[in-house]
Amino acid sequence: MTAIEPTALPSTTSVEGAAQDPLPVVTATPAQLATRGAYRLRSHLRAIRMTLNALLALALLYTVTLVKALIIPLVLAAFIGLALNPIVARGTRHHIPRWLGASVLMASLIAGIASGISMLTQPAMGWLHSAPSQIRSFIPKLEHFTRPLEAAGRATQTLVNGHPALAAQNPSDVAISVWDVLANAPKVLAAVLTVLLLVFFFLIYGDLILRRLVEIAPSFGYKRHAVSIVRGIQTEVSRYILTTVVINASLGITTAGMLYLLHMPDPLLWGTVAMFANFIPYVGAIVTTTTLLFVGLIHFEVFPAALLPALCFACITAVEGNLITPMILGRRMRVSPIAILIWLLIWGWLWGVPGALLAVPMLTSAKLIAERVRGWEWFARMVQR
Repeated sequence: MTAIEPTALPSTTSVEGAAQDPLPVVTATPAQLATRGAYRLRSHLRAIRMTLNALLALALLYTVTLVKALIIPLVLAAFIGLALNPIVARGTRHHIPRWLGASVLMASLIAGIASGISMLTQPAMGWLHSAPSQIRSFIPKLEHFTRPLEAAGRATQTLVNGHPALAAQNPSDVAISVWDVLANAPKVLAAVLTVLLLVFFFLIYGDLILRRLVEIAPSFGYKRHAVSIVRGIQTEVSRYILTTVVINASLGITTAGMLYLLHMPDPLLWGTVAMFANFIPYVGAIVTTTTLLFVGLIHFEVFPAALLPALCFACITAVEGNLITPMILGRRMRVSPIAILIWLLIWGWLWGVPGALLAVPMLTSAKLIAERVRGWEWFARMVQR
């Protein structure tokens, strides 16, 4: 019988040696370390820059709110000056001095404003003075609409408390004092005179100021680029503002004519309200429609006739906002409705009613400027429709 030799066990020294061998250490090259350090530095610098930009934006918001009494006349005068500047510039091409053209234009503007105020002051004060009595006469006309709601409210009160709730007797009258309006007249007159003086000097010295700003540029190439940018911005902003004013004035005239045909009282007053309110997109149309509905319900005894002025104005402003204005201004000057609403909320919160009136012209002007200034194209794309 052959003896079976025992099989030799495998040696574990090689396994243990392999387990005890250290893993290879991946060492970064100096170039990789420098790249990682530069990336971290850029990340820190980007965070610091975003923080500083946020702080700068908050500081600017606080500043424009704090000095709004100074900035609002400047902004309004700048827009009016840009709108009237093409007229004065056309006069200079016919060898009419700027001071003479600006003087004649401002005299015509002041005469138009004075005649408009003289025509609209009496009906406006009459509406303010008769507002409490008009409200009292307006409430009974709505009784056939509110009577079912009142009956339902009394039934609910009976189920809850066991007895119907009594309506409040002798409600307090709404008091609108004309003297409060007259007390603010000097402030309004001073603000109007300030704006008119600023517009006059902008028309005379506006081009000189822009020329001095261009002269600051360091080289001829920069000066030529700055001149093209400034002229382009001035032309486009002037065209937008003047076109918007003409469209809104046409809307006011159309509204006044429509109200005159419908035998509404004081059609010129409500046409002027529609013209100025149309500078606030969406909100202005809603406010004017609601006002015409209220006045129609006061003036007319028949309910369908009372609704007709508000319905006609809604149709007019729908055609203007969706057909005429986009066709005249073009796609390049159209702004996103979301951007308009956000801009209205911001400037209405900061400056009140003047901010709401100036918000859309400021937004459109900022969009036109951002399209031509290097590094701000993103803002124009964000607010464009």
